[in-house]
Amino acid sequence: KHKQIRRGVKEVQKFINKGEKGITVLAGDTLPIDVYCHIPIMCEDRSLPYAYVPSKSDLGAAAGSKRPTCVIMIKPHEEYQETYDECLEEVSALPLPL
Repeated sequence: KHKQIRRGVKEVQKFINKGEKGITVLAGDTLPIDVYCHIPIMCEDRSLPYAYVPSKSDLGAAAGSKRPTCVIMIKPHEEYQETYDECLEEVSALPLPL
């Protein structure tokens, strides 16, 4: 009903550049890493939280897609604001990757 998830490197990159806020989730098994290695830097520059998950197929399934995806951005929305805030708190508490 509402397009609150951005999927794929091009779409996420475009909306980060436009100043959109949200939680970015990246898949750790994406090869070659050059495909999306600039996304965490973009997130840090704009103070956006980001986290890694092990599998791009799991990330795609969690985003409601039949295809694997290497990066998604979850935007806040009033319908699930409380759950979003909990996730934001958890992701913000994670240590930054080295």
